[in-house]
Amino acid sequence: MSVFSVRHLTEYRYHRPVAFGEHRLMFRPRDSYDQRLLAARLTTSPAAEQRWLHDVFGNCVTLLRFAGRAKTLVIETEIRLEHTPFAGPDFRTDEAALTYPFDYAAEDRADLGRTIDRHYPDPDGAVARWARQFVAQGRPIATGTLLMTLCYAIRESFTYSRRHEPGTQPPAVTLHLRRGTCRDFALFMMEAVRSLGFAARFVTGYVYVADRDGDATLGGGSTHAWCQVYVPGAGWVEFDPTNGIVGSRDLIRVAVARDPEQAVPLCGSYHGAAEDERGMRVQVNVTTETIEEISETGPED
Repeated sequence: MSVFSVRHLTEYRYHRPVAFGEHRLMFRPRDSYDQRLLAARLTTSPAAEQRWLHDVFGNCVTLLRFAGRAKTLVIETEIRLEHTPFAGPDFRTDEAALTYPFDYAAEDRADLGRTIDRHYPDPDGAVARWARQFVAQGRPIATGTLLMTLCYAIRESFTYSRRHEPGTQPPAVTLHLRRGTCRDFALFMMEAVRSLGFAARFVTGYVYVADRDGDATLGGGSTHAWCQVYVPGAGWVEFDPTNGIVGSRDLIRVAVARDPEQAVPLCGSYHGAAEDERGMRVQVNVTTETIEEISETGPED
């Protein structure tokens, strides 16, 4: 078991004082069997009224309302949580879903609904063809092997490229360029497995990178994104095609959604001219400490 600490700082700068519209923030991790929130803190400058709610996916959302004007807006969050990696490459699967193709049970399909449907155009079927190349025609393939192969293929044959423009590029564009961000790769894998009939959803959060541990001055840190695929018997299994991670190792889950646009870590607005904006700075640091699990035993005879 490890304890992760995450500090996430976002700073917006303006040439003159501007007013701020409502900001929507996702930073509080989802409590689960593999991660348990220990502490969370949110500070802003200027100060803001904070309101909390759960969205339709059960994610914790913070709404910020600011009064007055300022030349700088700073939003800083800090979280600390226990993390126990789960569901690696040996994740268990119901017997009926051990090999692909298989059908979801009717009661599962009713609730999985739109997470199975494809969401983005694939006019010439390129994304579907890319996914189908890993399926042997006329022969079943182990479901876990298929999904892991798709994940690793993206890791090995696509190039990660940081992009500062907002939004996520369409999966067909990611395939054509063979290049993208973690959000692009997560969405591409989602649409690829959806073309094969799997249910998939988007995850936003943080990733722990060992060689950055403790470096408070490192620039360029950011939030991370990956996807989950629903496998009967194993549930929602994490797949990070950017790093080739299967399972929750080093991944801190904050929010899940059917589409990336529903899980933007921070969004908001300001009231002023476009030329008022001077730029922004984002700093994310993830550090860890290892906790030894101790089990109690009775006295020896």
